[in-house]
Amino acid sequence: MECEIEIAVAPERVWDLVSDIATSARHSPELQEVEWLDGADGPVVGACFAGRNRNGGLGEWRTVSRIAQLEEHRTFQWEVVHYNDRRHGAPLAVWTYSLQPLPDGTGTRLQHGMRLGTSQGPLQEFIAQHPDREEQIVDGRLALLRTGIETTLAGVKADAEA
Repeated sequence: MECEIEIAVAPERVWDLVSDIATSARHSPELQEVEWLDGADGPVVGACFAGRNRNGGLGEWRTVSRIAQLEEHRTFQWEVVHYNDRRHGAPLAVWTYSLQPLPDGTGTRLQHGMRLGTSQGPLQEFIAQHPDREEQIVDGRLALLRTGIETTLAGVKADAEA
């Protein structure tokens, strides 16, 4: 799932926002706070950060993410992984910000999205417990994620254009 927005500033300004993990926490309805782990203090491939999430239907939970791809002014991608396997484990989910300059030079097209990873996590476990409700569970979670992504994009746009 991916959403996009056009922002009336150069990709360099948008990059400064999206490559700062605190930006997502500031605007996301679920992600409440983040902190770098293992002595990291900024985004480099392999660096990990913890997140605290909250959702009315799901409660509160913590995540650990690892920076998977970083191409300055173009791509910032992180993988949500199991805490005990954060250095090499398969991802539960993959989140990406992609930036493209608008063809007319007036700003940036920012895409933000996620896809499920190959590792089994809480969503798959919940579905396994309620296989008769799989479609409803997946549709509901995707709707929440889409709303969160759109809200985050709107917040990044507001910050960038302020």
